Amino acid sequence: MPLRPIDLAREHGLSTQAVRNYEEAGILPPAGRTPSGYRVYGPRHATALRAFLALVPAHGHATAAAVMRAVHGGAVEDALRLIDESHAQLAGDRDTLAAVEQALRDLEPADGPEPEPEPDGPETGAVFIGPLAHRLGLRPATLRAWERAGLVVPRRDPRTGYRVYTSADVRDVLLAHQLRRGGYGLERIALVLERVRTAGGPEPLRSALREWRDRLTARGLAMLAGAAALDACLGQAPTSDVGRQPPR
Repeated sequence: MPLRPIDLAREHGLSTQAVRNYEEAGILPPAGRTPSGYRVYGPRHATALRAFLALVPAHGHATAAAVMRAVHGGAVEDALRLIDESHAQLAGDRDTLAAVEQALRDLEPADGPEPEPEPDGPETGAVFIGPLAHRLGLRPATLRAWERAGLVVPRRDPRTGYRVYTSADVRDVLLAHQLRRGGYGLERIALVLERVRTAGGPEPLRSALREWRDRLTARGLAMLAGAAALDACLGQAPTSDVGRQPPR
């Protein structure tokens, strides 16, 4: 049964111009034309539109559009590669989330009074590199290496030039120490610490982590829905298109 642009648009609360734009962008296969030049769509177009709109919350607009263009161009392998990359990103986000949660759990038993400042320490709750390294059983050289890697950058005492770790710096060092013990690399640890700083500390971070986990769960479920919709779309693609790569 022939479908008009308005028929596709109404199903999803879109404008007819949006449907035309999707066709021009390659998200929908080319429409047929009546003798008078009007666009005519069919079930394949309706399925393609459903697939694209299901893929957007799972993979983002740009990736969803690229997937649909690849499908309509017969480059199914390219479409699957884009989806694989999106899944890999989600898996990486889950790993980062797990690392932050584990670091916070490991940090809890060690919570308590912050390291005592040295007798002439520059501010309450601050500590120099020696006492901090001793508390953690690390060498000062390790803390300096973490500083070079950008994990924790303490300020310098203006009188002595010594490194001064504030209470926030100490918190980040403790998190970094736990993550290193868990086998995480410096780049991943830097990402974790950035999450902590953005959230404003461990307590606000716990709430942010719950929201982050909910978003990852929603995205994972959206990927399942998107996969089902894309499978239906591939089922309606011309047989000659499935698995065919465009000429290089």
